[in-house]
Amino acid sequence: MKAKALKSVLFLGLFFVQLTSAQYLAQKKGDRFFGLFAYAKAIEQYEIMLEQDYKTVYAHKQLAECFLLMRKYNEAIPHFEAVIQTDNVPKDYYFKFAMALYSVGQKDKASFWLRKYKKYVKNDSRVNRFLKDGNLASVVFNSRERYAVESVPINTQESDFGAFVFQDTLYFASARRDLVDGEEYGWNGEPWLDIFKVPEDNLRAIPQSVGGKINTKFHESSPIFTTDYKKDTVIYFTRNSYMKNKKEYGQKDELNLKIYKAEFKKGEWAVTKSLSINSNDFSTGHPFVSPDGRRLYFTSDRPGGFGGTDIWYSEIHARGGIGYPRNAGPVVNTEGNEMFPFVNEEGNLIFSSDGHVGFGMLDVFSTVIDENGDFSDVINLGTPINSSKDDFGYFADKHGINGYISSNRDSGEGSDDIYKFRFTPSLAVEGYVYDDINDKPLDSVRIRIVDQNTKTLVAETVTDENGYYHSYIDRETNYMIEAERRTHPTKFVYFSTYATPITTKIINKDLRLEPILDVKLLAGLNKIYFDYNKSNIRPDAAVELDKVVKLMTETYPEMVIRLESHTDPAGSAEYNDRLSARRAKSTYDYLVKNGVPKEHILSYRGYGERKPVNDCTSKYDCSAEDLGLNRRTEFPVEQIRGKKSATAK
Repeated sequence: MKAKALKSVLFLGLFFVQLTSAQYLAQKKGDRFFGLFAYAKAIEQYEIMLEQDYKTVYAHKQLAECFLLMRKYNEAIPHFEAVIQTDNVPKDYYFKFAMALYSVGQKDKASFWLRKYKKYVKNDSRVNRFLKDGNLASVVFNSRERYAVESVPINTQESDFGAFVFQDTLYFASARRDLVDGEEYGWNGEPWLDIFKVPEDNLRAIPQSVGGKINTKFHESSPIFTTDYKKDTVIYFTRNSYMKNKKEYGQKDELNLKIYKAEFKKGEWAVTKSLSINSNDFSTGHPFVSPDGRRLYFTSDRPGGFGGTDIWYSEIHARGGIGYPRNAGPVVNTEGNEMFPFVNEEGNLIFSSDGHVGFGMLDVFSTVIDENGDFSDVINLGTPINSSKDDFGYFADKHGINGYISSNRDSGEGSDDIYKFRFTPSLAVEGYVYDDINDKPLDSVRIRIVDQNTKTLVAETVTDENGYYHSYIDRETNYMIEAERRTHPTKFVYFSTYATPITTKIINKDLRLEPILDVKLLAGLNKIYFDYNKSNIRPDAAVELDKVVKLMTETYPEMVIRLESHTDPAGSAEYNDRLSARRAKSTYDYLVKNGVPKEHILSYRGYGERKPVNDCTSKYDCSAEDLGLNRRTEFPVEQIRGKKSATAK
C-alpha cells in the first residue's frame, strides 16, 4: 500500500510540474510572439493561460493589448474590464480602454475613463481634444459635403488597402491568399503583403502583380508614382526591412518599415535604392509626393516626434536627393498615431489619426490652411468616409471628386478593405456688390437667398466693408438673390444650380446696384437748421453740408443738383420768399466754397411757404413739430453720370 501511495504522490507531483511547465511555456511563447508583433499567435498562448487559470490578470492585460493593436475593439473590451480596476494597472490602460469604448460607441463610459486618465496624465493633448467641458467633444465637419462610399470587387477576406491610381490603373497592397504565396505574417495570421494592379475601369478583373523586383517575400505596400529630375516615372513604396541571409522576421531591423525607390529599366520595375531617410532603428513608410513633385511626405516613429507615429516631410532636391526630415508639427501630429499622408491640389494635407477626435480609432482628417499657407487646424471628413473602425489610405483624383479609402469597418469582406468614394463638395455663391455709378464696393447690403421652388429663405447675410458676401447653397435648385440697401433700390437676380458641374465649388454672382437719386439718403443727412429769421450757416448745419460736399466731390463727382429752400407758413408770403432765397444762396455759397463745381448746381431758389410737406397753413393750426418739418433744404438730383432723374427738366 505504501509503495502504491508513493507512486500516486510522485505521479501527481509530476503532473503538476508538467502543468506548471506548460502554463509557463504558454506565457513565454505569448510574450515572445507579442514582442515580435505576432499578435494573432500571442493571443492563442494568452488564452491558454486563461483556460488554465494561470496569471489571469497578466493574460487579460496582454489580450486587451493584442486585440486593441489588431483593431478588434469588441474583443478587447472584456479583457480591459477584467483588469481595469485592479491594483497597479498602468495608467495608460485608462486611455486605451477609453478609446476601445469610444470606437464601439460607448461614449459615456469612454468619457469617464478619459477623465480618470487625465487625473494622472495632465499634459496629454489627446485628452483635451477628446474632452470638452468634461464631456466628449462632438465631431464637427461641413455637413453640406457629401460622400458616397461603396466597396470594390477586388476585396478579399485578407488585407486589401492603400489604393493609388496611375494612368487608369489602380495599384494596391494585398495579402490575398489566392495570389500571395509564402509564410504567414504573425501579426494577423495572413500572408505577407504584395503590390497588385488592376484596370480601374474593370475592378472585377483578376489583379496582377506589379511586376519586376518590387514584390518580395516580405511586406510591400503604399506605392506612389511620380517623376524624377529626368522626368522619368519612378515609384516610391514601403517595404519592411530585413537583414541579408536572415529569414526570421523577428529581429528588430526586420520589423521596421523603409521607403524604397523603383525605376523602370529594361522593360520592368527595378528597385534601385533605399532612401537616405530610412533607418534600422525606426520605421519610415507610407510615402506620398506633393502634386508639384517637390516634397515627400511620409509616416515615421523616428525620434523627435510627438508620440506614436507622426507625419514628416522632406524636400526633394533638383537632382532627386531627399532632404532632411521635418515634422509636420503639432497641429497635425499628436501623442497618438498619424499616418498615410495625402496632399491634394490645394495643398491640404489629408491623413489618418487616432489622436484627433473622430468616430473610431483611425479617422481621416484634413488640414485647414490659413492666409499664410500654414496649417491652422484639422477637420474630420465625417461619415461615411469615417466609421467606428479604422479608416485610412485616402486617395483622390486631382479634383477631389473620385477616390478611394481603406477601412476595416464591419461591412467589409474581412480585415482591411478598399472602398471607392464619390465626393460632392459643398457649393457656395459669392460675389461683390458695387455701386453702378462709381464702381465702388457697397457695404451693408442685405443679401437674401430664396429657393424659387419652395419660396423659402435659404440664407441671409450682409456685405462686408469690401462689398463681399458668401453663402452656402444646394445643388439642383433654382435660386433668387435679393440685394437691398437703404441707399439703393432692391435688385433681384435669378440663377440655377441644376447644370453646375460637380467640380464647381463656388458660383460667382457680382451685383451692381443703382443708387436712389436722393441726396438726403445717399449722404445720410440729418435736418439742416437755420436760426430764426436768419440765413447764415450754423456749425451743425455745416456738418451736414460737408456730407453733401463729400457726396458730390468724392462719391458721385459727376452729380448735378438743384438747391431748394423752404420755410414754414409763419410770417408773410413775401417775407418767407426772401428768407428762403437767402438761405438757398447761403447753402449754395457754402457748397461751392468747399469744392462743389458751380456748374454742378444748376440753380438755387427759395420757395418760401409754397411747398409744404403737410397741411400746415399757419402757425395756429399746426404743432411746433409739424411747422418745423416745413423749414427745410432739398437737393433734387438732375443728373448722376449721364443718368437723369424723372423730375429733371
